[in-house]
Amino acid sequence: MNSVPTIPYPKNDPELSFKEGLPQTVKLKEQLANTTVVDIPAVIGGVKYFSEDIIEVRPPHDQNRVIARIHRPNKEMIEKGIAACADASKEWANTSFADKAAIMNRAAEIIDKKKRIEIAAATMLGQSKTIDQADPDSGNELIDFLRFNAYNAQRVYADQPLTVPTALNRIDWRPLEGFVYAISPFNFTAIGANLTTAPAMMGNTVLWKPAEKASLANYIFYQALEEAGLPPGVINFMPGKASEVSAAALGSKDLAGIHFTGSSEVFQGLWKGVAENLSRFKSIPRIVGETGGKDFVLAHASADADVVAISLVRGAFEYQGQKCSAASRAYVSESLWPAVKEKMQAMLATLKVGDVADLSTFMGAVISKESHEKLTARIQSAKDDRECKIVYGGKTWKEPGFFVEPTVIEVSNPKHNLMEEELFGPVLTVYVFKDEAWDDVLQLVDSTSPYSLTGSIFCTDRYKLVQAEKALVNSAGNLYINDKPTGAMIGQQPFGGTRASGTNDKAGYWLNLMRWVSPRTVKESYFVDPNWVFGQ
Repeated sequence: MNSVPTIPYPKNDPELSFKEGLPQTVKLKEQLANTTVVDIPAVIGGVKYFSEDIIEVRPPHDQNRVIARIHRPNKEMIEKGIAACADASKEWANTSFADKAAIMNRAAEIIDKKKRIEIAAATMLGQSKTIDQADPDSGNELIDFLRFNAYNAQRVYADQPLTVPTALNRIDWRPLEGFVYAISPFNFTAIGANLTTAPAMMGNTVLWKPAEKASLANYIFYQALEEAGLPPGVINFMPGKASEVSAAALGSKDLAGIHFTGSSEVFQGLWKGVAENLSRFKSIPRIVGETGGKDFVLAHASADADVVAISLVRGAFEYQGQKCSAASRAYVSESLWPAVKEKMQAMLATLKVGDVADLSTFMGAVISKESHEKLTARIQSAKDDRECKIVYGGKTWKEPGFFVEPTVIEVSNPKHNLMEEELFGPVLTVYVFKDEAWDDVLQLVDSTSPYSLTGSIFCTDRYKLVQAEKALVNSAGNLYINDKPTGAMIGQQPFGGTRASGTNDKAGYWLNLMRWVSPRTVKESYFVDPNWVFGQ
């Protein structure tokens, strides 16, 4: 059989409504109230492994509740996971594109039609996301990753060199020689799906280390892959201690790639680990990472104050600011700031912080005790700092969970460390600049932070907007004009940044898939003249 199906360009998955009384809302509330504690095993070569090394998963907003128990794999199990990748690699590499695409699209349908409410509830509980943040993540974006990666793989495979009358030329888009180590973060369930299935779609086998807080939602997704027909050993689920899984992966000669989303510090450590072990690897590993951000919002005097205020509130405080793309530092023109500040204060005063099971909640808890302590200390330091003024918020509390009020801090020093450091929480720092200092503030935006992930420019003066876009050409991998710097859509805004923010390989796009193939060029000549003589 040599048929190659044509996969149509996907449509972005439509958002669900969770208004009171709707069937999906009723089901969601039932799931959130379900007190079943799920045991999460390692899954190696299709076999579940339950260990005695157990970590309880508690919702960040309700530390009195246990929702899951993670059975962390030991060193021997991790080595079995790496071996399972090798065992499955040849057959999976030889599996047709049509079969791989069918599995990914079937998994998308299983999530959409069977597991959507379950995985949304798990994302809400494990990661303290409101439903307005959870379903667009574990539903829309996850489904989009699966469908668009299958479509974009088709684009890659179809790209072939010129064939001439005397020879057939082709590119074999081979998977990498070895396994891909995927390390996914707590903040997006969908990212775990993409970090694993993007390499798998291109024929690679994967060792997957999910984040602890996202393990329940990630395990539900893994079960959807199994139900969709993903062969055993193609993706091995390894919810272990990060340092132990990473040590085993970086210690294997068969490590072919790392697909990572997380902190810049951890990513740089992985990169150094690869460099130190380079001589032992069979091939030089591909390293793809999307890391931190200190994402900017720049508001010119010509901007609409209402639009800026709404975008700052949503961009800075949705999901407690725990997005690598979250608005973290803002530069607002002096004439615009009074109106923006007033509107922000009014909006923030109406937004509820608390239990995400209450569907009227705007913000849940930050992810951990450590994050809460760090944010509490930084806010207290700002209160004692003459260069800082609390514009809104500043309260934190830790019963029954790790809560931080949305906090806006105005600074007089544009180089204050609050304008430079990634806090990964609901803290927005604002510097107010004189209207006539537009040229100077462009230099400030570009030079203040080591990151370059997302940024927003609010401006209706076209000449000033074009000037800013050119001046900030290297300041963001994803630039938004008159919109908040969060909410990239698969297929519409390929996502990734540079500088300290990562390798900018654009998740959900064909560029990312290219990182997981090793092309082989093949020329087949139809005829070689046997009478060739030099000089004639």
